[in-house]
Amino acid sequence: MLKHLFKLIWNKRKQNFLFLSEILVSFLVIFAVFSFLTFYYQNYTKPLGFDYERVWTINYDNGRLTKNNDSLQTFYSNLRNSLKAMPQIEEVTYASANFPYSNSTMSTAVKKNGKRFDRVNFYTADENYDKVWNVKLLSGRWFKPEDAVGKNKSIVINETLKTAMFGNGSAIGQLIGDYEDKAKMKVIGVVQDVKTSGDYWPAGNAVFNRLDTGYLKDIRNVLIKVSTDADATFESNLYKFMTNNFKNSTIEIGHLSEMRDSKNEVTVIPMIIFMIIAAFLVINVALGLFGVLWYNINQRKGEIGLRRAIGASGNNVSSQLILEALVLATLSLVVGCFFAVQFPLLSVFDVPSSVYVIAMLLAVAFIYLLVFACALYPGKQASGIHPAIALHEE
Repeated sequence: MLKHLFKLIWNKRKQNFLFLSEILVSFLVIFAVFSFLTFYYQNYTKPLGFDYERVWTINYDNGRLTKNNDSLQTFYSNLRNSLKAMPQIEEVTYASANFPYSNSTMSTAVKKNGKRFDRVNFYTADENYDKVWNVKLLSGRWFKPEDAVGKNKSIVINETLKTAMFGNGSAIGQLIGDYEDKAKMKVIGVVQDVKTSGDYWPAGNAVFNRLDTGYLKDIRNVLIKVSTDADATFESNLYKFMTNNFKNSTIEIGHLSEMRDSKNEVTVIPMIIFMIIAAFLVINVALGLFGVLWYNINQRKGEIGLRRAIGASGNNVSSQLILEALVLATLSLVVGCFFAVQFPLLSVFDVPSSVYVIAMLLAVAFIYLLVFACALYPGKQASGIHPAIALHEE
């Protein structure tokens, strides 16, 4: 049966070229869509690693503050105490500008035993950072004031970097080098991955560096954890308080819940547009396949009538036409899978191989369902052709 089908397909290779091309293009587009969806879904199902609810950010211009480290330390200590004294504020922390859902990024490289790890997210945080975000410690501890002294700078790393560097072994107490491998940093804690770029993006490798007095001149934001009764009135009073402390400075108060929504929209909206475009393409391809199969049936009425006349049942005729379409789809999918499999083999876009493998399997299943659905009705129509009428027309 298959030998006969391949012979029929070869004899009509020119007519089948359009069919094969449409299937190939459809597969590649669907593969791309499923790759995005799989990548985003895998990241979405992973925990955030922190609590963003009731966290506010206060941005300001510190250009008019003194550059003296001792004076800055006194100023920020008094500012923290004043904020903590407000009943609506539970925790206060100072951190670098690349806090979760901000549009700021900072990265570096670290080394371990001569191996270099690039594109490591670098965060600067104080002793209260984990309390504001409710960061989950997997092992070790967070920063303490006594970490200011010591031969090696204390750092906290995330789970992804710990696995990449130490595997299943313990990272606590281990020393890793900076980007030039000159200064050594001591790991004192490992935290759960924190997805700072939104729900649909991976956390990546991350290092948390303790904020020291030398970094105070670069601080331009305060992060606070507010209580459930913090309302617009409190926000207005907070704005006035910050304006009085930072004269002639622009004060901006943001809510992390709103920043999270904005960050996710940047990912979701283009994906929806891409899916709509892909859907229109698939619909056009489906109509094209349906038309090609319908045309082939009209052109093969004599063949179908002859088969029916020598005893073939309607189901046999229908099955043959559907199987022909599936065989043609398989030929296109073999070519499409050849190109698709290059993505995991070459680690394109630094995406896990499982994303491409799952997307490829889903795309293959989708194409088979599409071809089967498009061939089903024309096949049923062919099974109803009366042999006498078909042969008479020929």
